[in-house]
Amino acid sequence: MQQKRGKGGPAYRSPGHRFFGNISYDRPTQDELEGVMRGQVTEFIDDPGRSPLLVEILLENGKKIYTIAAEGLKVGDLVEFGKDARLGIGCLKPLNAVPDGTPIFNLEVVPGDGGRIARVAGASAKVVGRDEDTGRVSVQLASKALKELPGACRATIGIACGGGRLEKPFKKAGNKFYAMRAVNREYPVVRRTAMSAYDHPHGGRSFGKSSTRSHNAPPGKKCGQIGARRTGRRRGKSVVTQ
Repeated sequence: MQQKRGKGGPAYRSPGHRFFGNISYDRPTQDELEGVMRGQVTEFIDDPGRSPLLVEILLENGKKIYTIAAEGLKVGDLVEFGKDARLGIGCLKPLNAVPDGTPIFNLEVVPGDGGRIARVAGASAKVVGRDEDTGRVSVQLASKALKELPGACRATIGIACGGGRLEKPFKKAGNKFYAMRAVNREYPVVRRTAMSAYDHPHGGRSFGKSSTRSHNAPPGKKCGQIGARRTGRRRGKSVVTQ
């Protein structure tokens, strides 16, 4: 298998033809910038390339859009987009119009980029403050880190659906097999430390050697912690503020 890795073989090829495609917010329309635009939830889509469900929304102008579904959203619900949108689950608002303490997900980092933060199942962030002079909004991420974003960045109200999906055990190897096959992952994978010494540098049951490797290591030896400054868990508490 080591000789096949990186050659684009079936076991290492992304099944992109089964994925739904790029999901991001459309560029804001004039109705969304000046007031509110409404739509209705028509369908949920299970995309094998993502952990949360996708939702299909039919807008007033007849256009269909697709975005990440919020927890608690159901078919037939009405959602709103824009500065004057109501504070409801699944509604899209700019950060400067979201009250402090409101859970949000699928945040934009730059206005109009379509959403880049808190997009996985069960992810959310929280508005904690704002600077009236600069117009920037402080958002607390799930990691407790604070991030300042422009007030014009948009976000969806609520929590991304699918939270807790990792809490359910697979219980059977067959279930794990089909889950890995959906995203074309190599499975099962033999632990490198369980191999023989001639199969892998980590094999041979001779523990105690460093797992760090130089950037200049030759092919076949370049595995483990490549050019690592340090290994192991970081100790102490640190919160990144930007």
